[in-house]
Amino acid sequence: MTERVAVGRVGRAHGLDGSFVVEHASDDARWFGVGARLLAGGEEAEVVAAKRAGGRPVVRLDRAVPRGTPLEVERAALPPTGEDEFYVFELVGLDVVEEEGRALGKVTTVSAGVANDVLELDSGLALPMVEDCVRRIDLESRRILVASGFSDPD
Repeated sequence: MTERVAVGRVGRAHGLDGSFVVEHASDDARWFGVGARLLAGGEEAEVVAAKRAGGRPVVRLDRAVPRGTPLEVERAALPPTGEDEFYVFELVGLDVVEEEGRALGKVTTVSAGVANDVLELDSGLALPMVEDCVRRIDLESRRILVASGFSDPD
C-alpha cells in the first residue's frame, strides 16, 4: 500500500453548486487548482472549479464528497525537500531526546509560532524549532535530538 498524505478535508458547503471550503488546507496551492487530482475518501477525484474565499481554498470536485472526507495525495507526488527541510507529517511520532539521553516524549504536532514553528510533544512540552534547540532530526532512527535546557520548567 502506498503512503498517503493529507492535504485538507472537505469543509462546509460554499454556494449551491457542490463547492466546499477546504479545511486544514495545505499551504501548497497546487493541490487545489483546476485539474488537480486528489484522493477523496480513498478514491480519485478531480478539482473542476477553484477559487479562494476568506483566504481559504474553495473547490468543487467531479463528484459529490461528504463533509469531513479527508483529501489526500500519494506521498510520491510531493515535491522533494531540500537539505534540513522536512514535512510536518514526517516529524509527527518521532521520539524527542535531550543530548544527555533523557526522553522528552513524542511529537504530536508542529504548530506555527509567531517567530518560529513549535514541536508539541505528548508529554505537554512545547519546544521551539530553532537551531539552538533542535540539534538533529534523524528520520531513519525516528528521533529528534534537542539541546538541554529547553525542557526545564521556568
